[in-house]
Amino acid sequence: MSFGVSIIAWYDLNKRDLPWRKTKDPYKIWLSEVLLQQTRVDQGMSYYLRFIESYPTVQDLAKAAEEDVLNLWQGLGYYSRARNLHFAAKQIVNDFGGIFPKTYKGILTLKGVGDYTASAIASICFGEEVAVVDGNVYRVLSRFLMIDTPIDTSKGNKEFKSVAMELIKGNDPNRFNQGVMELGATICTPKKPNCFECPINESCMSYAAQKMLAFPVKAKKLKQKVKYFNYLVIEYDGSTFLEQRVGKGIWENMYQFPLLETSKELFALDKEAEGLIFKKVSLTVKHILSHQIIYVKFWEYEVNPDSFIPDKSWQRITLDKIETKPVPKVIENYIRKLEK
Repeated sequence: MSFGVSIIAWYDLNKRDLPWRKTKDPYKIWLSEVLLQQTRVDQGMSYYLRFIESYPTVQDLAKAAEEDVLNLWQGLGYYSRARNLHFAAKQIVNDFGGIFPKTYKGILTLKGVGDYTASAIASICFGEEVAVVDGNVYRVLSRFLMIDTPIDTSKGNKEFKSVAMELIKGNDPNRFNQGVMELGATICTPKKPNCFECPINESCMSYAAQKMLAFPVKAKKLKQKVKYFNYLVIEYDGSTFLEQRVGKGIWENMYQFPLLETSKELFALDKEAEGLIFKKVSLTVKHILSHQIIYVKFWEYEVNPDSFIPDKSWQRITLDKIETKPVPKVIENYIRKLEK
């Protein structure tokens, strides 16, 4: 059997029972694809169900306040996904009359939507013959054909897309794309591929050569920046203070304790002149993101009521109300520690 026929036959028998596979609603497929970027299925499932419950249609999402969307997204990270999702929902309502675009090119005009997401929606919902290429597909194709072109280069992107477009020809685009992605997610895994259960093992070139783990190939090693975040947790008559992050960058528009960001680790902070009395550093955390490592310290203070004047940008709030604000995961974990 051909690659496509084998993949589809295997997928029909082995696909996981996931809620977004029971619909062709492009809004729901789009939501699932955005949620599952950089997120495991088991983690993303509860978020998907909460989003569908809160915003059952794209019109409902478009009407939502950004703060509410970020709050619902809290804990998933990569918050630009949520902001782009919200912005694109407004695009669909304002520019497309509330009707989801039905072609790959049309879907590609939505904010935050790239080749992968547009291909997935166009093929799954509208049967357009356009191949999906994501991390799972890179892995399957590079091993199957022993393609050693680095996947993190423009040349690699074009080559793998071209190969996938050739392989999808004559096959059901929906089941083909989902089949290749499913194979990569459950069988052709990064470190321990289950080659004995693979439906294409007899024609897989890397399996024949026993070089599965040599693929896919990457050219660049991402250099992570190191930053130091010093959060001021100020106790003031049963409440504390939050500020909203401004400007572009991580955690945009989310809430945090007042922050002092530095390029080196701090071991002391003199805040007496500002009316703050130091208590302790209650928690130090190493927070790893894809492009940077952040060392976080939570400096706890109480106030001197005779000299303390809060910054105008700070919002006073009780700890039990912080959960109503979208906060980064590292702060959410700190608050839970306080509650315990």
